[in-house]
Amino acid sequence: MPNCPECETELNIELDEVDEGDVVACEECGAEYEVVGIDPLELAKVEEDILDEDDLFAGEEEEE
Repeated sequence: MPNCPECETELNIELDEVDEGDVVACEECGAEYEVVGIDPLELAKVEEDILDEDDLFAGEEEEE
């Protein structure tokens, strides 16, 4: 089993229960990883969005 790159805790991932595109989280630190490959298992860290939805519309003003 792979270890979490953030905290080195062993990730409890059952290979027969995950598919590409699934997101798994480290039970210890909460870091999230997307499954990008199954054979062999490859994980990519899920980056948090820098902007949330409210920020996307903050610069737009309604014209009347």
